[in-house]
Amino acid sequence: MKATVDQIRRRFDADVERFSNLDTGQASTIDAPLVMELIAQSAAALHPEARALLDIGCGAGNYSIKMRQLLPELDVTLIDLSRPMLDRACQRLTGARVTAIQGDIREIPLPEGRFDIAVATAALHHLRAEEEWRAVFAKVHRSLVPGGSFWIADLIRHSTPVVESLMWTRYGEYLSGLRDEAYRDHVFAYVEQEDSPRPLLFQLDLLREVGFQAVEVLHKNSVFAAFGGIRRG
Repeated sequence: MKATVDQIRRRFDADVERFSNLDTGQASTIDAPLVMELIAQSAAALHPEARALLDIGCGAGNYSIKMRQLLPELDVTLIDLSRPMLDRACQRLTGARVTAIQGDIREIPLPEGRFDIAVATAALHHLRAEEEWRAVFAKVHRSLVPGGSFWIADLIRHSTPVVESLMWTRYGEYLSGLRDEAYRDHVFAYVEQEDSPRPLLFQLDLLREVGFQAVEVLHKNSVFAAFGGIRRG
């Protein structure tokens, strides 16, 4: 049995400090600082006049902070399961107009045609059934202005068993090198308990299916990828 939403929320409630560092808050994620830069720079290049950002699974606000370094006029809408995470994100987003919403993206209604940019980082792997993935992708698509973009950085699976095994072995080696084998086993245990990642190609196809005109892959390394879709203008 996978963890419930409440169990996941409680784990993140207790982990605010770790996720409040732009450089080390996602140490268990390969290439996290690089991916943050790539997504922020891509979004800023596409939308230099952007005024509204949606940050899904915002954690302590790292991506919103990085986005506003490049697009300082952004208003930010934060969504997260964890109230302590939202509170910390709001504290850190000084000078921004922030709307903070606690809850599950599967249940939260989004205004249509509101946001220039949406990001979801290390969040969507908590979705379960394929219908949930489709509904969330479609909801985000509707929430964007024409020409808006949706960027995802997340854990992924692979469709071929041999490749899947290889990539998870490589990820295990990364985690063991970062700390030790006990840390690797700890990370693998909570991935097994909490997460339901889907292959990159599944998600790219789904972006197209719900209406994104173009999709882009910014980065892939082992079991992590950064990618996105651009709504028709």
